[in-house]
Parts: sequence; structure tokens; C-alpha cells
Amino acid sequence: MHRVVRENLLTLYAAVEEGGSGAALPAFVRKELEGYVACGLLSRGFALMQCEGCKQSRLVAFSCKKRGFCPSCCGRRMAQTAANLIDHVLPPVPLRQLVLTMPFELRRRLAYDGPLLGAVSRVFMRSVLEWYRRRMEAEGAMDGRSGAVLVIQRCSSDLRLNPHIHAVLLDGAFTEGADGELSFHALPRLRTEELADVLQIVRVLILRLLVRRGVVQGEPDLTVVDDDLAEREPALAQLASAAVLGQPPAGPALRRRNPIEIALRGRPGITVASPLSVRELGFSLHAATRAGAEDERAREALIKYILRPPVAHERLRILPNDLVRLELKKPWSDGTTAVEMDPLSLLSRLCAAVPPPRRHTVIYAGVLGAASKWRSRIRPAPEPPETLPAPAPLPPLAPLPDPPSPTRRSRYWPWLELLARTWGIDRGTCESCGGKMKLHALVQDSQSIARILHHLGEPTEAPTLAAARGPPYWKSRVFRQKPRVQEELFDT
Repeated sequence: MHRVVRENLLTLYAAVEEGGSGAALPAFVRKELEGYVACGLLSRGFALMQCEGCKQSRLVAFSCKKRGFCPSCCGRRMAQTAANLIDHVLPPVPLRQLVLTMPFELRRRLAYDGPLLGAVSRVFMRSVLEWYRRRMEAEGAMDGRSGAVLVIQRCSSDLRLNPHIHAVLLDGAFTEGADGELSFHALPRLRTEELADVLQIVRVLILRLLVRRGVVQGEPDLTVVDDDLAEREPALAQLASAAVLGQPPAGPALRRRNPIEIALRGRPGITVASPLSVRELGFSLHAATRAGAEDERAREALIKYILRPPVAHERLRILPNDLVRLELKKPWSDGTTAVEMDPLSLLSRLCAAVPPPRRHTVIYAGVLGAASKWRSRIRPAPEPPETLPAPAPLPPLAPLPDPPSPTRRSRYWPWLELLARTWGIDRGTCESCGGKMKLHALVQDSQSIARILHHLGEPTEAPTLAAARGPPYWKSRVFRQKPRVQEELFDT
């Protein structure tokens, strides 16, 4: 992927500016793409790790710290967030994953309308938590409360723009006894019929919210009202609209596929795709994944799954005909296992995968929310480690104020600890003598970088971006054979 971005980034800029009447991509998208090109390059600077025993050195390149699509940086964020959730937030109870997918017509609007996506997420979570409360009352757990962690994912497995909600719920409810103690009651079983009821409630409430906010209008066929994204960012709006359906310039993708029903149209009615997976009028809800209370590996794997990066290096391959092959995590219903597209089409989808700045992607609800009075009782803070008693201090001249109590339990995980916890890789131990590796220096000066890399025989210059190609910008004949491409904004 780094090679695809490096060799086609300037060409994408040229195609966008020429096809979009001079409009360029927004600054946050360009910053994400250019930051990824510089991620992991030793020539940009590095940390110098050194063994305390034999003085053997190891170099660790700086990362871009982006949150759009960089597999390395998103993978690190995934591992750290999962570790903090498992260790400090989620109680040792069964967990269930719910995945809510929205209709095609709503996806571009939700991808760039943060307040609207937040409101949809709250409606979804309130509906599910209220259903859990009623369902657990039928089991005898009166006034029960559950909680969830929500993660907003922006892409499908083929990198099409698809903002959808992954929620990990406490599969049951907490109740407070007469003695003030909290106890957890697990949901005995979730049936597909019950999940269908939840989806119908969620769909009706979300559509009611969208009508009230003027996002959709018209009865019985609902029509999505255009927002002002096309006026503010015309180039991004065009790429995002194309990335939703995989059409030019973000496609086409070569694959076998069945016709897709137009969302928000047709007759109401639930369609059961598989056990605990239902669809209705473009909305879908999946709840077949569950992790037991005692299965720590499954619990952490579930959290990592909802926090995963949109694409991994091993899933991409450059073909001899200049197409890019993207392997799918799971085969589709029509048997498709991979899609092939032009490199610029892949970059167009990566642009749509970048979240706008200052948007939360992890949300806490119910008893796990920050405002919940039960959160600290469900997962108390760990006791501080025992230490030797300190010698009696000298009497101060004035009374010192009490130190503030800590308000955050999550912490920053060092790189070495994350490697050991997530992948079982011990990079904190020297391979030669078994000594401990410690941070020796952060090398950022260009002359020092060049001197050390030259001594080690590593490249001292960063790979340069390939010059922009002239039209036709798309290298793939498959893309240029499409007759309707000439009608698109980006003329090939």
C-alpha cells in the first residue's frame, strides 16, 4: 500500500484538481495521505534502543500517528485501546457484539455529519439498552442496567465508504440488591425473532430522527436531502459518493456480484440472512458473536476486532496489469473473495476512509458511560502496589494540600509492552546476551540520522513521490473501458 500511495499520490492530486474545476482535497485528507508516506521511514528520524549489557543497538522508526488507514498506527491504537478496555473498563461478564449497518443513501451524509452520526448512535444504543432492561425484567432481574462500548467504523471489507456501528454490550444487566451490592444477570439466550424486534424498533426511531432533522423527507418513499458538503468540499463529496457504491472514480471493482437493492425502498419486512442476522429496508443488524466471561482471549479478540484498521498490508497485492488486488476477510454471498481496481481508485477509497478531525470514534454508553454512578462500582480502580514505608519527613513550613485523586485509570502503553501483550514478541530483551533494551536517544537531527544510517548501510534518503502523470490518469484499461466514465466528474 505504501508503494501504491507513493507512486500515485501526486497523480491523484492532479486528477482531482483538473476534474473538480480547481477544487483540491481538504487539508485533513492531504495531511493523512502525506503523513502515511513518511510513516516508518528511518530517514525521517528514529528512536535508538541499546542493550544495557552488550551495547547492541536497535533502531525504531517514528510513526505518523494517524487514525485513518495506516495499518501500523491504527494497529497500535487498536492494541492499546483494547488493553485498556479489558484491564480497566469492561467487567468480567459475557460480551456480545452488535453491528448496525445503514442504507446506502445515508452513508455519505453520516460519514461527514458528526452531530447526526452521534445522534443516530445514541438512538441505537438507547433502544438496545432499553430492550435489554425489558428482556431481563422478564427473567426476574428488575430495574436492570446494561452498558456498551461503541466503535464507529467507516469502511467495508473492500474499503467502500460504509459508516457503521460496532457495539460490544454487556450481555445481560446489573441490578442493585437491598444491601447495595451490584450483581450481574446474564441473558440466557438471544433468539433471531428478538433481534428482528430490536431492528424494527431501531429503524423506526432512526428514521423518525432523520425526518425530524430534515435529513430525509417524503412518504412512503423516503428521499435523502442533500447537504452542503458538495458546496464546501466538491472534490471530497464526489469521491465519497463514488466510494459508497464503488463507482468511478473510486471504482469499478472487478468481481462477481448480485444486484443490490436500492435502500429505503421496497416493502417493509424482516429478512433473515443467517441466525442472529436480520435486514429490513437497507438496515441490517448482526449479533451472532459472543465472548464468555472467563474467556479472556476471546474477549480481547472481540475488542480488537471492532477497533481493527480498515485494511492490512497482507491483503493488498499489485498485479502485473497494474491493477491492485484487495483480498477480502470473508467471502461475500456471491462467492467473491477479492476485488481488483485501479491504483487511483484505491486512493480514492482511502481518501473517503479518513475521518474528519475532532470526531470521536469510541463511545461509552449505559453503566460504562462517564456519567454513570455505577461505573466505578462495576470495575473498581486497582489498588496501588505496596511500597516500603518512607522515612518520616521533616515538618513543613506550611501545610501542604492533599494531592488530587486520579481520575483516569487508562494509561499509555509503551511500544515494547504492546508488542509483548498483543503479538507475543519480546523486543525488550537483547537477542545476543539476553540483556534489557532501553531507550538511549531520540535521533531527529538530519546530520545525525544520515551518519548513523550510512554506518549501518541503510538508505539515508526517503523515497520520493512519483511525478504526476498526464491524462489519462487512470492506468487501468478496465477503468477506461467503462462507457459512463466520461460522464463522471473526473474525466479519464
